[in-house]
Amino acid sequence: MAEPQRRLPIGAEPVEGGVSFRVWAPDHQKVEAVVHNAGDENPYESAYELESEGNGYFSGICPKASAGSLYRYRIDDGEAFPDPASRYQPDGPHGPSRVEGSRFEWTDQDWRGIGREGHVIYEMHIGTYTKPGTWSAAAEQLPALVELGITVVEVMPVADFPGRFGWGYDGVNHFAPCRLYGEPDDFRRFVDRAHGLGLGVLLDVVYNHFGPEGNYLERFSTYYYGPKSNEWGRAINFDSENSQPVREFFIANAAYWIEEFHLDGLRFDATHAIKDESQVHILGLITERARQVAGNRSLLLVAENESQETACLRPKEERGFGMDAVWNDDFHHCAHVALTGYHDAYYSEYYGSPQELVSTAKWGYLYQGQRFFWQGKRRGSPTIGISPSCFINYTQNHDQIGNSAWGIRLHKLTNPASLRAITTLLMLAPQTPMLFQGQEFSASSPFLYFSDLNPETSRQVHDGRIDFLKQFTNIDSPEVISTIDKPYELDTFVQSRLDLSQRERHFKVYSLYRDLIRLRREDPVFRKGYLCRIEGAVLGQFGFLLRYFLGDEQRLIIVNLGREMHLAPMPEPLLAPPLGCRWEPLWSSEKVEYGGSGTPAHLETERFWRVQGNAAVVLQPVPEGDES
Repeated sequence: MAEPQRRLPIGAEPVEGGVSFRVWAPDHQKVEAVVHNAGDENPYESAYELESEGNGYFSGICPKASAGSLYRYRIDDGEAFPDPASRYQPDGPHGPSRVEGSRFEWTDQDWRGIGREGHVIYEMHIGTYTKPGTWSAAAEQLPALVELGITVVEVMPVADFPGRFGWGYDGVNHFAPCRLYGEPDDFRRFVDRAHGLGLGVLLDVVYNHFGPEGNYLERFSTYYYGPKSNEWGRAINFDSENSQPVREFFIANAAYWIEEFHLDGLRFDATHAIKDESQVHILGLITERARQVAGNRSLLLVAENESQETACLRPKEERGFGMDAVWNDDFHHCAHVALTGYHDAYYSEYYGSPQELVSTAKWGYLYQGQRFFWQGKRRGSPTIGISPSCFINYTQNHDQIGNSAWGIRLHKLTNPASLRAITTLLMLAPQTPMLFQGQEFSASSPFLYFSDLNPETSRQVHDGRIDFLKQFTNIDSPEVISTIDKPYELDTFVQSRLDLSQRERHFKVYSLYRDLIRLRREDPVFRKGYLCRIEGAVLGQFGFLLRYFLGDEQRLIIVNLGREMHLAPMPEPLLAPPLGCRWEPLWSSEKVEYGGSGTPAHLETERFWRVQGNAAVVLQPVPEGDES
């Protein structure tokens, strides 16, 4: 009789006749599944020896196990450890694994996934988005995100990690949704609810390193690590001896998230730190498998890539990763310098000038192979022929807020009017905009770096964080360093929780984002901004314009981050309206309802064009004589 078919190559899966266990442990001679069922007096009384397959894998069906059983793997008659491919760790990474057999009833059968265009993305950390910090509490807030105009929620990593709180980037149980946020079915319910509201859900995954605590993978095989290293230490073995099962582990992991939780895509953390010189890059295989298991559902696969290599967007046949979009740090860094004047460390490679902001709208990346002096090397690759929708722009994200000294949000570092102007550019540029949780209402809470590890590891993490922050010269002094919150303290986590009642209390800011998203969605030009021909011009030390051409339709955005400008003369052809038309304001960042000081009915006077200071205005052409 043939053995029941497994869904994934590793882990515990309920099948007819018990539970099928399969684990890769090539360094060992014997592996037992040690099962504890509810009501057992001795958690280790049911030990089932798995059969060696002769290729490093051990497998077998245990008739005494079922969905809900707790288990560990005992190796060579010695210690027992959690499953490297555990589907759930009810007591955290150090506790036993639990056999999962969900019977969740999905209601999203008609959901067809999401494409690349037309989105506004919202980055969310489940543990701090609400006070309870659970999937259920976050799901209750999804209708509010729909009302705002969000189309995709991007969830920070949820692979289980040790301690009471963490960002999720030190996950050690790659197949186990973090127990701090609820049961696996709570995650499914969150996604199902999102789909019912028309929201896509992306999951951030970390395939560049393993977390430092609770990581038992090496107890099963030293081959999980290779001879190379990256910024987190030893790199994962994707291209050295015995790397094929490691590659299979991560390919299966991506497929698992997509298939089991109906996710609409993945965001791959720090792809530049994944070391793989194989003929086909591991990420190319991962994205291919993810699309296979999605079937007729469309996926959005996104790369974070600090070196800004467009290989992320090339197909795997060209040694690319086969992804749809990339994060665009250049836009963030340029906008940050423009708003704050901060010009240290990696920000020193940007002026925050009008020309840079024009170029981000036209080209996506600013660095496309030029020398990046801060790093002492060339950075980036050409973007010619790549759709603007492939670039995800942001003025805030978890990294750029949390990896600063005090987790301060951008609205506390600049004046409100300039921030409204840059927000206009963020939301109406042809690239895909992304917001970070709380940004839409200028949340008063910081977003600090928090990680609850054992005391020794916590001290190492804190020391490493201080070393990282010392690249910013204003921080490299004992009196400043002493004020930096410690990642392992509970208050650091608690401070970072959102107060969602500020949506109402900061309603002017919220209205700004809501109306800009609506304009992006409903205006016939901005809705298809990624198809537009974009031209731009510098209007002065702090001012610039962008002009959108889409068939017979045109729009003009003027942004001024300095004092009021009077344009006279105005020898710039992009300021001229279409033949037989005049420019009329369509939208302004200085509307009173957004906290502004009001906007003139007409920019053009008999003597000059008046461009308000610290403001953005959107203009549309109206036929001469049309007073409507």
